Amino acid sequence: MEGYPARSRGVNGPLSGREKLGPRRGPGLVERMINLSRDSFERLVQQALDDLPDEFAERLENVAVVVEEEPDPEDLEEMGLDPEEDADELFGLYHGVPLIERDSSYSSLPDRVVIYMGPILRACRSPREVVREVRNTVIHELGHHFGLSDEEMPY
Repeated sequence: MEGYPARSRGVNGPLSGREKLGPRRGPGLVERMINLSRDSFERLVQQALDDLPDEFAERLENVAVVVEEEPDPEDLEEMGLDPEEDADELFGLYHGVPLIERDSSYSSLPDRVVIYMGPILRACRSPREVVREVRNTVIHELGHHFGLSDEEMPY
């Protein structure tokens, strides 16, 4: 299985909702982080899956979509990111073989889409942004499952 280019940060917006101050790398820097339980975050991921058009949802056999708190250092390195400096840059990752690269004899463990809760919550400035970023990240990573490159995706 291989990892494919991942959804990364790039959101801005006003502060609102339930937020907490948390430390950020570097002296004297503070960032705001949305306070959301893992269960609530997983429900947002499930909602993004439930909202997929039927023609895509029906083709998601043998794909596991999971939530993890943070990316593994190995995944960051595989994506060309520094685990110490770039951990907040990775929002999601697709591990698998895209549908367009499979032949009729393809048989393997399920493909895996991982959505990283920590980086998304640290990047977003409002609960509304979290909902949008989770949705966009789920769609982006599933786009890799369907064989789309980063350049071909809307987000």
